[in-house]
Amino acid sequence: MLRDYFNKMQGVTKSPPAVNLSEIMWSWIGAFLGIATVALISYKVLEGKGLTMIIGSFGASAVLIYGAIKSPLAQPRNLLGGHIFSAVIGVTSYQLFNPHIWFAAAIAVATAVAFMHATKTLHPPGGATALIAVIGGESVHKLGYLYAIIPTAAGASIMLIVALLVNNIPRSRRYPEFWL
Repeated sequence: MLRDYFNKMQGVTKSPPAVNLSEIMWSWIGAFLGIATVALISYKVLEGKGLTMIIGSFGASAVLIYGAIKSPLAQPRNLLGGHIFSAVIGVTSYQLFNPHIWFAAAIAVATAVAFMHATKTLHPPGGATALIAVIGGESVHKLGYLYAIIPTAAGASIMLIVALLVNNIPRSRRYPEFWL
């Protein structure tokens, strides 16, 4: 029985094939433009206003929506729903359990994962968005539920627009696979 358990960890398939240079280039361009746009707004427009447009989980979203565009986890429903739901869950967790940050962090991520599964919006960076709401510090905590709108919904929407524009330039790429 123990042997069967550990045998599961060997995997069942081989590594996926390498990606061609064109795919790498378009992924780079999309990631650069998406993060650059969000960061530019954050640092040139919102700086000094107590708002931000960029959060760490957007880096992971960039990998998905520009580099793994066919993945169900990279589709618009997942990108937007996963981030927004997780942001609300993270803020709620912080507000309810902030005297116990370790617990607030764990409940935020676990609840976000479960909620994303239940709503068919699973987007792995959403777990980080929930966690950032808890551990992000005073500047994030001051935002309260505004965190779900700015930076989360607005930033993810900007990255989605860039993904729609860039991912459909080459004939070999098509994004999205589905909306809802």
